Amino acid sequence: MEIMKKKSMMIILLFTFLSLISTSAQSPELPWALIPPSLARSSTLRIKKEDDGVYDKLLPYTAHYFPQQLDHFSYQPKSYTIFYQKYLTNLTFWARGRPIFVYTGNEGDIEWFAANTEFMMDIAPKFQALLVFIEHRFYGKSMPFGKKSYKSAETLGYLNSAQAMADYAILIRSLKKNLSSESSPVVVFGGSYGGMLAAWFRLKYPHIAIGALASSAPILQFDDIVPWSSFYDGVSQDFKDESLNCFDVIKRSWDELNMVSTKKGGISELNKTFRTCRGLKSVNSVRDWLWEAFVYTAMVDYPTNAKFIKPLPANPVKQMCRIIDGLPPAVGVLTKVFSAASLFYNYTGSQSCFDIGHETDTHGLNGWDWQACTEMVMPMTITNQSMFPPATYDYEQFGDRCMEKYGVRPRPHWITTEYGGYNIKQVLPRFGSNIIFSNGLRDPWSRGGVLHNLSPTIVALVTQKGAHHLDLRSATKQDPSWLKEQRKLEVKIIKSWIDKYYSDLI
Repeated sequence: MEIMKKKSMMIILLFTFLSLISTSAQSPELPWALIPPSLARSSTLRIKKEDDGVYDKLLPYTAHYFPQQLDHFSYQPKSYTIFYQKYLTNLTFWARGRPIFVYTGNEGDIEWFAANTEFMMDIAPKFQALLVFIEHRFYGKSMPFGKKSYKSAETLGYLNSAQAMADYAILIRSLKKNLSSESSPVVVFGGSYGGMLAAWFRLKYPHIAIGALASSAPILQFDDIVPWSSFYDGVSQDFKDESLNCFDVIKRSWDELNMVSTKKGGISELNKTFRTCRGLKSVNSVRDWLWEAFVYTAMVDYPTNAKFIKPLPANPVKQMCRIIDGLPPAVGVLTKVFSAASLFYNYTGSQSCFDIGHETDTHGLNGWDWQACTEMVMPMTITNQSMFPPATYDYEQFGDRCMEKYGVRPRPHWITTEYGGYNIKQVLPRFGSNIIFSNGLRDPWSRGGVLHNLSPTIVALVTQKGAHHLDLRSATKQDPSWLKEQRKLEVKIIKSWIDKYYSDLI
């Protein structure tokens, strides 16, 4: 959603979950967010990261490509078409018969998630676990139709959560058989949308996975289960908690941006203020740029330095507000918000200008637009109390845009029909078990997550200062004690699942 164009900006979307925007100052809309057969068996090369400042080391995984079926739910001849799905493995600590830890890949290339889910690597020695990261179809290298995968609804129609989870089930069964380790228990892990998939996978395939750690998984963000304003209320509250002045400056910046853009020479002024590399075509580009910086920073408001989305310091929301509050009162509002957003885009100081409106998708997230227009429909609004401009949500208007872009209309109630969500306290304990829902309340997605224990085996681990799937990140010496305790508890619970599994085999 572990996101849900980029994860937080695709929150219609999302992470996030991970973009449409209106020029109307009164009621702006929310941002809308090929493997040749010769490589189809295995690649033993270690995976090198992109040189984009986010990854700076080699990943200790081997890449493989699994011959996956295009359509698991029909029996037309084209359903049997094969594409090659990428997955990563690490067998360093594994002993045959011991557990298999599987990351249910989400909306991006799988290396990105492997690089930022080092908790699995940290605990693998204790469990003698095999680590597997499976790439979600239509992301990264797992393109069923190669470069034509995003061509139209005819190809994109095979991109959905049910197909993805069936992919994982088939791959896991094949892997266990090929490793002669069919008795190995499987635990699935995931963050954000991947966390949603992990939880749903445990419910849909309990015979394959004995448990799931679903971190920052907003499985209740659909229909009207939680208030539609909850996500942006959460982002705004993070900034308000740090500084009322900071919150107010950001809130006033949107009107200021519109005002400057409409006056003579306004776009040129914005080019100068925001240090653009190329001239702006529209004020919307600046608005998206600022919007993204504030939303993402709230999501990844980690207590330590991190490089998940961008290189950022510890407590980046606090640092942004210090920048705004530290500038003299005479400094203009737009200069203040530009300076704060620069922390997100240029913490390393490597950028002399910003290519606003010409950004590239470095993590391969574009498929989420389709998912948001079909089944992953998360209604969102913005109230007057938010630091963002007020905005409403209309299913029909949103559907019209999806129809215009893809030729299909969203199915807004399909997720709750397929996986549930309503009355979860009463329904899920009747048939579900062995799920950890972990959330940090600094993460705005947490407001769409499970925040209370549902049963003795469906537990919610909630931290006041945690952020977007923080628990899945690698342990560091700087980690606060509450984070260390959370991870210890997760390990204890997972161990109880595995111990019971082995005891039941006897």
